[in-house]
Amino acid sequence: MNLVTTILIITAILSIILAIVSFWLPQMSPDYEKLSPYECGFDPLGSARLPFSLRFFLVAILFLLFDLEIALLLPLPWGDQLPSPLLTLLWAFAVLVLLTLGLIYEWLQGGLEWAE
Repeated sequence: MNLVTTILIITAILSIILAIVSFWLPQMSPDYEKLSPYECGFDPLGSARLPFSLRFFLVAILFLLFDLEIALLLPLPWGDQLPSPLLTLLWAFAVLVLLTLGLIYEWLQGGLEWAE
């Protein structure tokens, strides 16, 4: 048997064993708090269908945008080992300038202010 077949068989057997054990291992005696739709342990005081503020979504989207920026700039230390590191740094600089201009635009439009 070759190595790939052995690894696939071991992986399949281990997965089946873990799936079977997971059905017998947990305790099946849920209490009132576990059966509640809210995990905090107390009954809700108001409606759960209140709309979120649009500013909350704006800040969440900005957070995701700048989090994505970090992911895009993460390979930069390896980019200087390429045959043309200047091109890599130029693209990284273009991404940073574009995001900075977008942040300045949002700031000037008042999109980052919580209170009106």
